[in-house]
Amino acid sequence: MKPKIFVDGQYGTTGLQIYERLSGRTDLEVLEIDPEKRKDPEVRRAMLNQADIVFLCLPDDAAKEAVSLITSSKTRVIDASTAHRTAEGWVYGLPELNKGQRDMIKSSMRVSNPGCHATGFITLLYPLIQKGVVPADYPVACTSLTGYSGGGKKLIEIFNESKLPAINSPKPYALGLRHKHLPEMQKITGLLYPPLFMPVVGNFYKGMAVSIPLLPRLLSKKVLAADVHQILADHYSSERFVKVMPFESDIYLDGGYFNVEACNDTNRLEIFVFGHDDQILLTARFDNLGKGASGAAVQNMNIMLGLDEGTGLAE
Repeated sequence: MKPKIFVDGQYGTTGLQIYERLSGRTDLEVLEIDPEKRKDPEVRRAMLNQADIVFLCLPDDAAKEAVSLITSSKTRVIDASTAHRTAEGWVYGLPELNKGQRDMIKSSMRVSNPGCHATGFITLLYPLIQKGVVPADYPVACTSLTGYSGGGKKLIEIFNESKLPAINSPKPYALGLRHKHLPEMQKITGLLYPPLFMPVVGNFYKGMAVSIPLLPRLLSKKVLAADVHQILADHYSSERFVKVMPFESDIYLDGGYFNVEACNDTNRLEIFVFGHDDQILLTARFDNLGKGASGAAVQNMNIMLGLDEGTGLAE
């Protein structure tokens, strides 16, 4: 029998993207609710308990409610919300994190899909902390430039209808410095303190570049930019979707400029290391709706089902 898949929150940005990646597949049975009944709690409860894997593409409180409605011992959950990313009993859904993460995802009943900003941040920093290069108390700063689709339907509407003044200028946000991705960014990397994080939304639909500057004089070991590049290259050497681009990567720039949208419509994440003796800049580039959200969720589903994890995903 084909695995039964249910997307709870199918009509949100992430849900629609997941559904799009599943719609052409013949190896799955995608369960659907009549649009008029999608808010009926009993209909939802039935779908949640009928499915083999449920994607939760909901606000945090609604995601917690959905989990409480699941009584079937066979229903496995991939939660795309923030609700369970640091919760006990949930496996963090970043297969490339370390050698054991895939096996944990494969055997788990509850997987939390990473946040988009957190995906880039953790991918860049985790190997360096594990290798003892970046100390756990390092004063980490991070800037993340993202397309406006990451803000969901409301922000998409604002940009499409030009409801912001000076719509073409980049817009830093979350300036209270308490962005909802911070808890997972700190916990999964092992930092003692949350990073100083500034996300910026630009006037383009999708694409993301997460950047972390490092000062070699503050690191635990004496390293140059090339050494940091090699550590990251070794960590991700066998990965299908995470690629460390060659050092001195000027050939990947467009006239000297970095193209944030170059990984769009793929599940690929590219890591760049720039710098010299005194300063290092790490940058992760990916599609915030792909490896940053829906693509990652489908990759996790494939792993949980024992399938080729790239099935239905563009490289």
